[in-house]
Amino acid sequence: MSQQNKTKPKRSVLFYSLASILWLIIIGLILPERLVIPVRGASSADWNHQTFWYYPWGKSGVHKGIDIFAPKGTDLLSASDGIVIYTGKLSLGGNVIAVLGAKWHIHYYAHLERIQIQKGQWLQAGQVMGSVGDSGNAKGKPAHVHYSIMSLLPYIWHWGSSAPQAWKKMFYLNPSQRLLTRA
Repeated sequence: MSQQNKTKPKRSVLFYSLASILWLIIIGLILPERLVIPVRGASSADWNHQTFWYYPWGKSGVHKGIDIFAPKGTDLLSASDGIVIYTGKLSLGGNVIAVLGAKWHIHYYAHLERIQIQKGQWLQAGQVMGSVGDSGNAKGKPAHVHYSIMSLLPYIWHWGSSAPQAWKKMFYLNPSQRLLTRA
C-alpha cells in the first residue's frame, strides 16, 4: 500500500469528525431557548437586578449570577430544557445542579436544600429539580438559589475592559435580563 493511500483514510476520519463537531455546534445554536424563572411562584421582584457582575463579591470576586429569594423548601424549577450534567456539592455553592441547555448554555443552580434529579436526566423548562435552601456559603443567610447562565461559546463582545475579571464576562450571561425578555 502506498503512503498516499495510508493518509487518505486518516484525512477522511478527521474530516468527518470535524464535520460532526461543527454539525453538533450548529444544532445546539439553532435550538430554541425557552426560559422560565427557576423558583416556583417567584417574580422579578424576588431578586436584585443589579447584582450580576457586582464587585466585590466574596471569594469569587464578582457575582456571576443572580440570587432569587424564596422560603426554604420552595420548588426549584429547571429554567430551560436540557440535560443534567452535574449534581453534587461544592464548597461555595453547597448543593448544586448544572444543566446543559440550548445555545450551549449551562444553567447553574446553587445553595439548594435538596436535589431530586440525576446526572444524565433530560429536563423540560419548569420541571421540579429540588428545593431552595441555604447550603454552601449561604449558610445562615436567607434562603435563595444562586442562578447563573454560562456559555460554552464565548461572547467576545461582552469582554469589558474596565470590569473586574473582564475576560470571564465573555462566558457569562446576565440571567436577570434573559429572564425578563424571555420568561
